Amino acid sequence: MNAEKNTDLTVLIVEDDPHVLLGCQQALALEDIPSVGVASAEEALTRVGENFAGIVISDIRLPGIDGLELLTRLKALDKSLPVVLITGHGDISMAVGAMRNGAYDFMEKPFSPERLVEVARRALEQRGLAREVWSLRRQLAERDSLEGRIIGRSPAMQNLRELIANVADTSANVLIEGETGTGKELVARCLHDFSRRHSHQFVALNCGGLPENLFESEIFGHEANAFTGAGKRRIGKIEHAHEGTLFLDEVESMPMNLQIKLLRVLQERTLERLGSNQSVAVDCRVIAATKSDLDDLSRANQFRSDLYYRLNVVTLELPPLRERREDILQLFEHFLQQSSLRFDRTVPDLDNQTLSNLMSHDWPGNVRELRNVAERFALGLPAFKKSGNSSGNHGLAFTEAVEAFERNLLNDALQRSGGNLTQASQELGMAKTTLFDKVKKYGLSH
Repeated sequence: MNAEKNTDLTVLIVEDDPHVLLGCQQALALEDIPSVGVASAEEALTRVGENFAGIVISDIRLPGIDGLELLTRLKALDKSLPVVLITGHGDISMAVGAMRNGAYDFMEKPFSPERLVEVARRALEQRGLAREVWSLRRQLAERDSLEGRIIGRSPAMQNLRELIANVADTSANVLIEGETGTGKELVARCLHDFSRRHSHQFVALNCGGLPENLFESEIFGHEANAFTGAGKRRIGKIEHAHEGTLFLDEVESMPMNLQIKLLRVLQERTLERLGSNQSVAVDCRVIAATKSDLDDLSRANQFRSDLYYRLNVVTLELPPLRERREDILQLFEHFLQQSSLRFDRTVPDLDNQTLSNLMSHDWPGNVRELRNVAERFALGLPAFKKSGNSSGNHGLAFTEAVEAFERNLLNDALQRSGGNLTQASQELGMAKTTLFDKVKKYGLSH
């Protein structure tokens, strides 16, 4: 790592002698190492905040707060911050003691420019590596958080995250409703991962992907020789999910004759494997997902109403992507980063045509389709197989797209400014009154 080329890494020099300070800055500048000079520890403390990305080189003897006290205060702010002390001849023992208290290194006056550059480079390299580790840890933490997994700033997604956080660590059965590709299994996994059952199995079963003659064996299990071809005992999905979570995807596809058996298991918390009369106790939370309206199906006698009410303790509705267009760019950028990393490609720039297509497309395949588009774009292929919008709803989609893009842009600026309208308006190049009107129009918080 070439620390001196990282413009985020800056040397803050604390020195009250203007000639020494100028000499230090000139020596670093000749090696393309950026630096900032201040004459007191008090001023240095105003420049070192939570996001300070550099190192500090400070004289020990300063007016007011001295270098040793500055070291103590800086380490209290950031234990990983490298602090180099400049000492006079009589201060060496003092500096050695300071190193025991966390100083990175010390330099005795008079020191050569080469010595200054060498120490600064080493300290900057350590700082850069430490910040990379911190960044990776933060990314992992964000990935494991609800915000990092259920992505979107739209009110619908904020509400969804709140509901997940509220019901995840309960035993309540959950029914997830949503179109194909909206992320129903992801939500189910979040419910499991943020519950006390997270250390046990998450068992997923696609009810529409199994032939009926295999379904009963798959979900309840069987004993050896229970039927032709059953050479040994098999533990079914429900039993495998004991103390964990059973996820029934496309539950509307479950055969009617098996629905009553599942209902009995949920009521009695026991099951019998095929070919056995012995009851097996099971304790699993059931999360079901459907792309259909189970209430309508139950009224039409196409799904058992008693099973529907058993599953439908808590309902989570996942909106289609076309109803939360303000989330499209954030999701696309997330998938694009993932895809570029997986394919070992540089993240490509988003051109205006692709941006327009992203925001005006109807997304019948929802988030799953968006992920596929991002993968193609990461590979350098056309994001859309046909240019323009193929939805057949150009006028309305374009208006919604523009508003969603504007809402997303304003929301990002407000997030970065901590809700400060003045700062956000300056960043956007927009009059503060105009920004205020748009914030009110889109119902944004600030």
